[in-house]
This record gives sequence, C-alpha cells and structure tokens, in this order.
Amino acid sequence: MRPEEGVMQSRAQAMSALFAVMTDQPVIVCNGFPSREAFKLHDRPANFYMIGSMGVAAAIGLGVALAKPDRHVVVFDGDGNVLMGMGTLATVGALKPRNFIHVVFDNEVYGSTGNQLTYSRWVRLDQVAKAAGYVNVERVREREDLVYEFKEMLMKDGPSFLLIKINEQIEEADRVSLTPEAIARRFKHALA
Repeated sequence: MRPEEGVMQSRAQAMSALFAVMTDQPVIVCNGFPSREAFKLHDRPANFYMIGSMGVAAAIGLGVALAKPDRHVVVFDGDGNVLMGMGTLATVGALKPRNFIHVVFDNEVYGSTGNQLTYSRWVRLDQVAKAAGYVNVERVREREDLVYEFKEMLMKDGPSFLLIKINEQIEEADRVSLTPEAIARRFKHALA
C-alpha cells in the first residue's frame, strides 16, 4: 500500500484547483493525458500543450521563464515526464529563474501508455528537486494544501517545485484538436 494512499484526488481535480487560482500565467503542459485534460478543463491561448514529446515541458518552461523574467511561468508535468528529463531539474536549479513554478502530478504510473509503474514510488522527485537547487519545494495531496502552497509560490522567488500526489483516475478527454503550429502561434501571441 502506498504511504499516501487515501484521500488523493485526480489530476483533473488538482489541475482545476490550480487553474482557479491563476490569472494570466503562461502554462506549459506535458504530453499525453495531462495536455488532453488541461485542454478540456481550461483551454486558453497562454497554455502550451506538448504533443508527442515526452520529458521536455520543463525545458520549454525554463526557456520561457528566462525570456519573460517579469512573468511567473508554470509547468504542469508528470512524474514519468520528469524522470525522462531529469537533467532539466539540474539546469533549473543552476540557473535559478525566480519566476519558475514546476508543478508535478505524481500518480506513480505512465498513465498515457497503460499505467506501467514509474520509479517515483522509490525516487522522491521533491527531494531530487531540492538537491538540484530549487528554492521552494513542497509535497502535497489535499486540495487545500495544493491551493495554499501554489498561492505561496506565486508570491515567492523561485524556482519552485510543487509535487502533488494524485490517484490514477483519468478524465475522459479527447486529444488536443490544435496543431502544434497553432499551439505555438497562439502561445507566442499570448506572451507578446
């Protein structure tokens, strides 16, 4: 039995809670079901959806944060994506963008490909982020805690890392209906 099993919410529920707190922050969403769910729940031009490329959402978010230092940049990531691109954690920690908030939805499985186990059950990604140099690191599972910590991170200098333990429930959501070119074009316009 997982130590945090019990009152965990779905990724869609956690995402909805975060979107309810946000204003105009750009959000880079990792590939697979997270992008599909974000598109269904709260599509907007300031969302950048990864289509097919795994493990690079944080790297793209880092680039946006460095290019737009006056705006908080939020990355919605999954445990499998973070494990795929672990080197980005070190790069974020070394460059220390104050406006970077890395939200990781951790359900301990690769949900988009059949719920194979990830290593996040044994590798504490929050501890890895802290060791890599993230300034604010929190691990939560309850809605009230994730909203509180996210609001705090919006007011603090980062980089910040918010790991949200979630269950494996997936929101029924179609694929993102925008082409990668259209996603990039409207995102660029939203940042201008």
